[in-house]
This record gives sequence, structure tokens and C-alpha cells, in this order.
Amino acid sequence: MNYSLFSFALFSTLLRASSAFSRSSVRRRSSSVASTPTSLNSVPSLIVFDLDNTLWTPELYQLRKLARNNQLPVAHKDVKLFPAAKEMIKEMKKDEKYANTKFAVASRTKSVDWAHDLLSQFELREWLDYIEIFPGDKKQHFNNLKRNSGIDFGEMLFFDDARDGKYGNCEPVSALGVLSVHCPNGIYEETIWTNAMSKYKEWSAHKTPGTIVEWDGSVTTLKPTNPNERFRGNVKFINREKRFGFIQYGGRSTKDMFFHFNDLPYGDDINEGDELSFTVATTRNGKDAAANIEISKSDTAESDLVNMHVFSMNLPFAALLSNEYKTLETRNGTMFVPYKPGTKMLLHVGQRIYPDGDRHIDVMKSGGLDDDEIKALKSLPPGFGKGMAVAIVELGETFETTLEERCDPDFQRKVAAFGDDAGMRATVIRRVEYLKRPVKVSGKGGVFKANIDKSVIPDGWLDTDEESDSDSSGKKTSKVYYSATF
Repeated sequence: MNYSLFSFALFSTLLRASSAFSRSSVRRRSSSVASTPTSLNSVPSLIVFDLDNTLWTPELYQLRKLARNNQLPVAHKDVKLFPAAKEMIKEMKKDEKYANTKFAVASRTKSVDWAHDLLSQFELREWLDYIEIFPGDKKQHFNNLKRNSGIDFGEMLFFDDARDGKYGNCEPVSALGVLSVHCPNGIYEETIWTNAMSKYKEWSAHKTPGTIVEWDGSVTTLKPTNPNERFRGNVKFINREKRFGFIQYGGRSTKDMFFHFNDLPYGDDINEGDELSFTVATTRNGKDAAANIEISKSDTAESDLVNMHVFSMNLPFAALLSNEYKTLETRNGTMFVPYKPGTKMLLHVGQRIYPDGDRHIDVMKSGGLDDDEIKALKSLPPGFGKGMAVAIVELGETFETTLEERCDPDFQRKVAAFGDDAGMRATVIRRVEYLKRPVKVSGKGGVFKANIDKSVIPDGWLDTDEESDSDSSGKKTSKVYYSATF
């Protein structure tokens, strides 16, 4: 036997075995690190982004000209990614620490087809593991993400530009247990997401629900909701066929509350404008809904009261309308569309001054008015002011307009606004008259009812059959419809 060859072969075998053992140890250590819980790795299992004003700008609803021309927005031209968002995506694609992280978008935009097309144009679709784009409730997006990914809310991180209120997303999503990052100006700088990752590392040790990383880098935790707290509001909308509706309550930014007829008191009827009290419960699909509903009863049999509806305008336009200068009211929304010509409404003065930069003065001067005349038209009578119903108006026809029509000088003077500032839907104000005295009314958004002393209504405004109905006792009660917006 050649011992030198045997020794060499034995040495080679031992060397290979040692090398294999070393690689196996490395794999075991790597496997051990990979299996460490995410809370110790401090990297979310799922990172979710809103789209409009978070990943890209502008918000898709603002591209009205493209919508009118039936054109698709073009990436990098009509819609652009925030520079820091672009760099963030590049880094997350190549950084090994995100190798096991999933990515998703969750958007409530109504421009669903546009959003999907832009994801393709920006070449983001292949990077995303989940896509949730549909109008509605952001919590529904996250319930879908949890179901489809199998990832718990506590393993998710969410970026959105809207924090709270009617259109807010960070607050309701954080209540689910997702760490939410409020970026009101989008992901416009690198520190937004690097700070978010740092805060996630700290938060992952306790995962307290209701936690929001604020725009300035601070962290706040929402106070847990009291399931027994009662709220008051008014019925805004009812779908009797499908047996559901919405309640308007809280301030201007509060989202309308859903309710189902099954949760109404047995045997009670309900109408739009009725006042309710309720608690808030979470449904099986994760949405908030009104529960323990009670219908407020009011004494409508008193012959000296009239139950009325109101719309609100801010100064100076409330005064311009009340003083019969403004004879057209324009809105982009459909506030006056449901109401037929001849409908009478109360005018309520909002708490703010409308910020048009005094452009209305230029419009009024174009008609030959001097400063003293303009000042008088912008003033309310003594004792009339903000937070009050001050006048009653009769509506005429509501019609849609073009920008060219709105830029006509006569049209602008009737609206008291330049064409670019006016809404696309115009409503004729047939007549208006001040109330005999102002009435303090609590401002609420949308449609609501208020009992008004008939003695404040100017003579001749309620003397029509079409506005009188008999109540159950046979007494005549007057109806005047109004809306409130702020």
C-alpha cells in the first residue's frame, strides 16, 4: 500500500467533512436567525401603502380634465411618484433584510381603473404581493389583506396621508392593531420611512393598538373607545329596499355612521332628518356601525312651530345672497339636485369666513359697484350673525355649466365669483327674505331638521298647500326642506 497516497486521501476526506460541518453550522445559524420572530427582527411582515398623495401625486380625482376627455393619466407626466418613495422602493427591492417582507397597496380611490393602469406604468405591479383598490372602508382593505396573506395586524406597517376624520385612514387602521404612519405631504423625504422603520422596531415589543407615527416623527396612542359611549346625530340617508342607512353626527370631518334596520327599536318608523342616539359597535366584517339606537321624540303638534331644513354658507357669500346680490349658488356637489324648483330652505351662516382672497370684490367692482356699496352688501343686519339662521330662500332650477359659461361676466356677477372659482352646478335663487329675527341653530353637515318658531318666518312664505301636511292628529304642520354644508 502506498501510505503517502492513503494519508493524502484521508486528509482530503477529513477536510471535506470539516468544510461540510462548517457550512451546516452556518446554515443552522442562518436558519435560526430567519426563524426569529419579526418582533425581534424589527422588520414588518407586510408593508402597506396608500396611493394618492402618499406614493404619488396628485390625487386622481383632481385630474378632472382627463376624466372629461376620457383620457388615461400618464405616469411621470400627469402623475408622479414622490422622489423619496421612488428611492424607498428601490432600496426595499434590493435590501436583503426585506427578503421575507410582503408589500401591498390599499386605496379608496374611485378611479380604480386609473390606479391599476398607473401601477403597471410605474412598473410597481410585479413588486406588490397584494393590491386592494376600491372605494369604501379602509378597514375592509386590511381585513382582506389579513385574510389573504395570513399575516396578523401586529406584523403590518401602513403609510397614509389622511389621519382622521371623515376621510381619515390612519386612525381607524391603527385601531385594528396596525402601526400607522401619517405622512400628510406624502413620502416626500427619506426620513419619513426610515423613521417609520425605527419606530416599528420599538413598537413591535408591545404592539399597542391605536398607535400612530405622526408627521413630525412623534408617536401617539389613541384613547380606547368606550363601547358604552352614546352619540347623537341625524339620519342622512335611507335605503328602505336594502334596509340600511347612514347617520350624520359629530363635526364636519366625522364620517357618517352606518346602521341597519335590524338595530332600530322594534315597531318604530324612521325618516331622513330624524334625530337618533346610538353607540358604536364593530360588525363581523370589521366595520363600525350604530347599535343600541334610540329615536328622539319631538313634539311636532305644537301649532307655533314649523319643522324646517337648512343649508349653510359662510360669509361674505351668505350676506351677498341674503342681500339679493348673489342670485346663483354654485356647487361641485349635488346638494341642491334632489330639490325641485319652488323648494324653500332656511339659510344658516357658518362659523368661518370663506377664503377666496377677496376675489369677489373684483367681480363686484366689474359691475360698477363702489367700496361703500360692496361693504353694505357684505354686511348682515344688526343682531344677525354666525351660527344663526338668517333668511329664507326659494330655489329655482339647478343646472350644469361649462367653464366657458361660468366665465361670462354676467354669470360671474350673479355668483359673485370668477368662473374658475365657481362650482359646475348652478342653482337659481328665485327669491330671498330675511327672517323677522335670527334663530340660533347648531350647525350640522348634510341634511337635518330644526323646529323653528313660525313667528320668525316672513309673511307669505308658508301659505302654500304644497308645504302643508296633516299630522296624525289632523293638525296642519308645515314642511320646508333644507341642507347644511360647511
